[in-house]
Amino acid sequence: MISKFYKTIVISDVHLGIKDSKAKELVRFLKRTSCEKLILNGDIIDGWQLRKSGKWKKKHTRFFRVVLKMIEKQNTQVIYIRGNHDDFLDNVLPFFVGKLSIVRDYILESHDKRYWVVHGDIFDSITTNMKWLAKLGDTGYTFLLWLNKVYNYWRMKRGKPYYSLSKEIKAKVKSAVSYISGFEKELVALARSRNYNGIICGHIHHPNIKDYDGILYLNSGDWVESLSALVEDEIGNWNIFYYDDFVKEEKKLKG
Repeated sequence: MISKFYKTIVISDVHLGIKDSKAKELVRFLKRTSCEKLILNGDIIDGWQLRKSGKWKKKHTRFFRVVLKMIEKQNTQVIYIRGNHDDFLDNVLPFFVGKLSIVRDYILESHDKRYWVVHGDIFDSITTNMKWLAKLGDTGYTFLLWLNKVYNYWRMKRGKPYYSLSKEIKAKVKSAVSYISGFEKELVALARSRNYNGIICGHIHHPNIKDYDGILYLNSGDWVESLSALVEDEIGNWNIFYYDDFVKEEKKLKG
């Protein structure tokens, strides 16, 4: 049952193909919402991991079935933007069929504002110019997620709530904080130079909405740790959706 309508929903970094992808939770969210535009902003499929040791599961297929149903039943326009982990899409870009398009970037026009929608990896010199180093970092991130799972199993046995160890480590590592800040400023500077009102991205798994002197920076986060999305209401206001808040709200409604 649809419980919420948004003008635009932006999701990114679902990483279908890895064990820690929260596809089930994402499907639950999408089944309870509707929108005019659904933007899949890169790294929806983790081609790197699938080529190495990942596994495609039924829940991953279910996600695409829900997206196709949104096109068919709700007349939703779906824009899939290529990320670095789904770079296999380079072989078909650009692709347009009906309400579905697969592209490198997209210009979202809404309420007299123009937003440049791009995954964000093209501005990461490590990913672009030193792919082997990026993949080494990806292996480290996979280990961090595994460690997070082990740590939370230990907490659960002791009756303690879930705690994102991996998010806490990233938030406190000076180099990571510095990278995120530099990433945001670089994207905003480019958006400004192209006369856009804002930039919408993903890639760094760090949801955020921030105004940089009139240029709006929006990051949709991810569906591995944050379980977040960007949502635009009918009058053009943007917010960060968190799945945890969604679950709490549903529990309240059920009494």
